[in-house]
Amino acid sequence: MITLLSWATGCASLPANTDRRASTAFNAPDQTPLGQLVHARRAQAGARSDSGFYLLDGVEIALTSRLALIDGAQRSLDLQYYAIHADASTEVILQRLRDAARRGVRVRILLDDFNSVGPDAQVLRLAFEPNIEIRLFNPLPGSRNSLVGRILTSLHDVPRIQKRMHNKVFIADNAWGITGGRNLGDRYFGAGEKQNFVDLDVLAAGRIVRDMSASFDRYWNNELAYPVQTLLDKEDLEKLRELAVPGAQSVKSGGVIPAAAAAPAPGAVLPGVTAAEVRQADRPSMDLRKVELRWAPSTLLVDKPGKIGPGDDEVDAGDTVIDGLMSALRLAQKDVLIISPYFVPGTQMMAVYEELRKRGVRIRVLTNSLASNDAPAAHAGYERYRKDLLAMGVELYEMRSDPESAKQLVGSGGDQRPKSDAGKEPDSRASLHSKAVVIDNRLSIIGSMNLDLRSQLKNSEVALVIRGSPVAQELTRQIEAMLAGGAYRVEQRQGKLHWAAPKGASFGDEDKEPGASAKLRLIVRLVAPFAPDEML
Repeated sequence: MITLLSWATGCASLPANTDRRASTAFNAPDQTPLGQLVHARRAQAGARSDSGFYLLDGVEIALTSRLALIDGAQRSLDLQYYAIHADASTEVILQRLRDAARRGVRVRILLDDFNSVGPDAQVLRLAFEPNIEIRLFNPLPGSRNSLVGRILTSLHDVPRIQKRMHNKVFIADNAWGITGGRNLGDRYFGAGEKQNFVDLDVLAAGRIVRDMSASFDRYWNNELAYPVQTLLDKEDLEKLRELAVPGAQSVKSGGVIPAAAAAPAPGAVLPGVTAAEVRQADRPSMDLRKVELRWAPSTLLVDKPGKIGPGDDEVDAGDTVIDGLMSALRLAQKDVLIISPYFVPGTQMMAVYEELRKRGVRIRVLTNSLASNDAPAAHAGYERYRKDLLAMGVELYEMRSDPESAKQLVGSGGDQRPKSDAGKEPDSRASLHSKAVVIDNRLSIIGSMNLDLRSQLKNSEVALVIRGSPVAQELTRQIEAMLAGGAYRVEQRQGKLHWAAPKGASFGDEDKEPGASAKLRLIVRLVAPFAPDEML
């Protein structure tokens, strides 16, 4: 036991990060077709504002909009993500990125290192393609065989494990960009077999994209951004793949497949995808000429890399995305609408909500139920504040987890899963992953942040702040549709919690955590005393 503990907590170290070269965003977007399209769309709309926006609430448009940016790019593609999973949806994106690089587009991908293990490490194969660079942010030392193993070998530095780059941006030619809640993978595009996330992004065009690019560059050139080749090589990736052969794991399903089937399909980036999934890369992309852009004043809230690690831009107290969001909330006069998967307010946020309620501001919050939450420990943190929030008059709604909710809420237009999965009966549970705030039906904040202490204190985040009623009204309609179709309203009745179904719903009220098993409720009770708010 002593030997095992010594191994698990041994001080594995990272190599020197001396091979990274500074680079910056393409600085002449107006010279590209994508940049010229922005000007044409703005002139056509007669807009005064220099930035346009389009909400991406459905899984199909979330994927095809990204494909459109890749297809339209001529000079640069910059991607920054917390997680990119090795599965069929990602294969579509990776193939398009590889094709773009082969036609001369510079591709930079910045990925938080935490999830780049096991099958998902195969995404890093793209780093060995010409004209593509991948850097891993705040990497952990040790084996990439499994996430558990890497955590065990890093237990001597728990603060480093806890601080993650949670930003999500997707930028083409410094002219068009996407940010919001989605990572890249089947669960984020409606094709998950056990779970599907209800998520939200926003497509942006114009001046605001240059702010997004400036933020990307700051992270890309930070000393915590390690080129993939500094940490592993092609042979390392091949060994990771061979660990699953024979009886290899399919990167799509997680099931056992024959060794012969583990060989990459012709033309694939990822091993384990099928030839049919390779052909999905030919699917059409969104037509950016027809997207109904809303032109509006905007600004970008973004954390500095110094929030995570050392550097020349250390974060001052009160200088985070969540702090900026709280400042905006304090300006509310009538109504605040919040959608956050993990809602653990902490003392400071609770004080803001109490201040607003004393001024008569209506506050509605949509978050996960215990059954729909993919992080039960986070629900334990939320539980601590639930009755106090209700007592001060905050309206709480919790999303249902049943497959029908997943089918209805992943986006308008019916079944929008990638075509390889169309026709299957939905059997995966729904889980809320959207992150947005609407203030007085005039100000919209959409980004990667949760309304919890982890986003405030641990993770780096990014968010778009968009002024104007058109975007706010559209976002409000989308959230209220979720409240009306797939969420319980939480109430206190005679000192006990009650979950009320919407009027006319096909499901009824509940007097205990709806959809949650006794085992899951027990786990939360056991975890709660040992889970401080800032760790959730």
